[in-house]
Amino acid sequence: MELKNKRILVVGLARTGVAVARFLAERGAEVTVTDMREEKSVAPFLAKLADLPINFELGRHDKHVFLMAELIVVSPGVPMDIKPLLLAKAQKRQIISEIELASNFIAAPLVAITGTNGKTTTTTLTGSIFKACGYQTFVGGNIGNPLIELVSSGAKVERVVAEISSFQLEGIINFRPRVAVLLNITEDHLDRYASYQEYIDAKLRVFENQQATDFAVLNMDDPLVAACAGSLKATVVPMSQEQELAEGIFHQNGIITMRWQGREERFPTSRFKLQGVHNIENIMAALASTILLGCDAKQALAAVEGFAGLHHRMELVRMVNGVNYFNDSKGTNVGSVVKSLASFPGQVTLIAGGKDKGGDYAPLAELVRERVAHLILLGEAKERIQGALGQLTDTRLVGSLEEAVEQAHQLTKPGGVVLYSPACSSFDMFKNYEERGERFAALVNNLPDRGAR
Repeated sequence: MELKNKRILVVGLARTGVAVARFLAERGAEVTVTDMREEKSVAPFLAKLADLPINFELGRHDKHVFLMAELIVVSPGVPMDIKPLLLAKAQKRQIISEIELASNFIAAPLVAITGTNGKTTTTTLTGSIFKACGYQTFVGGNIGNPLIELVSSGAKVERVVAEISSFQLEGIINFRPRVAVLLNITEDHLDRYASYQEYIDAKLRVFENQQATDFAVLNMDDPLVAACAGSLKATVVPMSQEQELAEGIFHQNGIITMRWQGREERFPTSRFKLQGVHNIENIMAALASTILLGCDAKQALAAVEGFAGLHHRMELVRMVNGVNYFNDSKGTNVGSVVKSLASFPGQVTLIAGGKDKGGDYAPLAELVRERVAHLILLGEAKERIQGALGQLTDTRLVGSLEEAVEQAHQLTKPGGVVLYSPACSSFDMFKNYEERGERFAALVNNLPDRGAR
């Protein structure tokens, strides 16, 4: 991709936008960055680009700037259907996402991991396995470091692992991962997409440019994922917890087995620190991806056994008065909470709510009825969740996370569980899911424990 003297517009000035703008400017492109926020709001990002000859258009999107660009690179948080982008598209301007730009300059085999839930755990674990097996590995994408930062650094790597969101996949043209993983598809981001099908279609684009020499790792227990298997050009590697597979990776009776091209590898799960049904899916996907790209099975197993999981995802904060408190702040959609609740047999006090994303809360109904003793709701979405689930169990509405934790502390009996799994985004009350998870953990750590000595 030739960049020198090319007029390129970067839309969105946050971490990804900064990384893209710096990369382009350092390679001689004529770069303009546009953001709807005013200068004061983006001052920290502007400071990171102060040494480069970059033009900025802040507080507005001028359609003429979009139409003058030869290439437009869109940050993940910017919807592709804003009016200036639609105008530019109609005028045949090339519009791409950061992962598309970066992939033009990455030679190492790339594992792209997508799905509604489990992406971050699977991506982080996959990277850990590659590193444990001796490969120089970059882990990034939708978590941590944008892919373009790898390209900018000039670092020599042997494997690349990227969490990929539906937003990023909206702007691909030639993006082609060596291994593409689709973990699951449940309703999410319906505040951004016109329909559920539009969201599904965006996810499936991860396979769009793959060929028969590439691999598509598919969770066959998810009907929407399984349905796409017959239409893919890549070699499908199925995974399942519900059936034994002649070829692929599956879990039965505490053993994960991978059968592939006459080879069989077995991975006992008894020493795994990651617990829960959903984490077996994530582990299978990580093992399949790494074994397919050359990892030794024994070293891979050791890496999985040593992996403790992620902050804010089913993270045990502490036990108070015989009650375990779990921080699952990363549970930002209904499908994620379904998997978290499925990990407990009952006596759950569920704290949920936040900024509504437009999805249906009905998939939680059966688990709430069977396993949730108390439902404590907060945030913008609390009345809507109450309307969908409130009649199924004891339900309380509160005005703050502090009040929610205090009520959970009073209501939950010894042997029970308090699970903070919002099923919503954080942006009504917090900067991000990390901040709200840390607030929850701090509140729990301040609770009095009658059993403490």
